[in-house]
Amino acid sequence: MPIIETIRNKTPKIPKDCYVAENATIVGEVTIGKQCSIWFNAVLRGDVHFIKLGNKVNVQDGAVIHATYQKSPTTIGNNVSIGHNAIVHGCTIHDNVLIGMGSIIMDDCIIESNSIIAAGAVVTKNTIVESGSIYAGIPAKKVKDISKALINNEINRIADNYVTYSGWFK
Repeated sequence: MPIIETIRNKTPKIPKDCYVAENATIVGEVTIGKQCSIWFNAVLRGDVHFIKLGNKVNVQDGAVIHATYQKSPTTIGNNVSIGHNAIVHGCTIHDNVLIGMGSIIMDDCIIESNSIIAAGAVVTKNTIVESGSIYAGIPAKKVKDISKALINNEINRIADNYVTYSGWFK
């Protein structure tokens, strides 16, 4: 059974069509959209500020989503994939974004739509990732623009696949 707890009188809101793995943790002021999946050992900790996920978001195994007390909430748009062991902290992620495995998104960053954060990248505080770009490295910098084919063949494909995968576990 996943850990789903009320903290400071705030209870997670999770639609019935979402999948939450048995060892995922979701606490506090967390609002999750439709067709989302929260995978094994993922943690969404809305204890110090709110966390909001749009529709068709997948938070893969071991990922952590948190915020900064009274300062920086975490807002995630629609059709977003957050890779295994990524850390997403006190930032805004727009629609159609792929956050690569093991990457870190720090406070007050804005990841604009149709973007990819490469595996292992560290997006430092206050960075704005422009729409349609790939950022990589430590600290993360723009490495190239994204083609429409890459948006369809990677960002959309992964988000759609995770809706399918979650159906296997329901």
